Amino acid sequence: MSGQQQPNRVAFQGEPGAYANLAAREALPHALAVPFPTFEDAIAAVRERKTELCIIPVENSLHGRIADIHHLLPEAGLYIVGEHFHRVRHQLLGIKGAPVAGLTTVFSQGPALGQCRKVIRELNLHAQVWHDTAGSARHVAELKDAGAAAIASSLAAEIYGLQVLKPDVEDAAHNMTRFLIMAAEPDDAAPDAGAVITTFIFRVRNVPAALYKALGGFATNGVNMTKLESYQLGGSFNATQFYADIEGHPDERGVRLALEELKFFSATVTVLGVYPAHPFRKQLPAI
Repeated sequence: MSGQQQPNRVAFQGEPGAYANLAAREALPHALAVPFPTFEDAIAAVRERKTELCIIPVENSLHGRIADIHHLLPEAGLYIVGEHFHRVRHQLLGIKGAPVAGLTTVFSQGPALGQCRKVIRELNLHAQVWHDTAGSARHVAELKDAGAAAIASSLAAEIYGLQVLKPDVEDAAHNMTRFLIMAAEPDDAAPDAGAVITTFIFRVRNVPAALYKALGGFATNGVNMTKLESYQLGGSFNATQFYADIEGHPDERGVRLALEELKFFSATVTVLGVYPAHPFRKQLPAI
């Protein structure tokens, strides 16, 4: 974020100890992370000035797009002011002193269980889907059953008084979740702020080859588009909206010309944010 004023509170979806809670601590260590039950509630907290920011997951390296988020972003009335990549490390948690050999059941959110199939199979555990990773840790703490385990974060273990019985039990070591940091007012990065990401949504005009023509300006002006996703509006197969991330600032000549061409062939174009690229992007392999 380019603004100088430090936010005091950041909203996240989930229970205390969720991975979004950890991401908030990493990205905004000076701010109090405030839990909300749904993504809509976390976004509304910023609109209603309950918090200055919210941190929302948009995609995971293993599971792709986070469901519903791209539908919420255009209607949120918020602006993207930053991004954060969080390395997801799953811990097998149990009550203190519980022997690993005595575990029979493991609770966690569906995607987390799917990312830890190897340890579940090794220990012959019965997997039970729970609504939230941190919530599964709280549930195991309340059960006080030495045979019950949860797959959740180290922060969840700390909050709910559990022990890490086996660390880093995820099957893939490249499990990363990308979060967007959003505010009620824009705080665009300066043109000379270094590597910048510009995020926008658009709908093309109803003319032949409109999408091809709309995106042609990015290729001819040497602008790298790192993400392009489509989704239907209102359940209609005829109304498609696109979400895109590009490298570069709208004040740069190439980006400006590409956006002008995009607007010519689009019914609507809305820039959601211009913000510093997270350092993790430098580690991404060129394809």
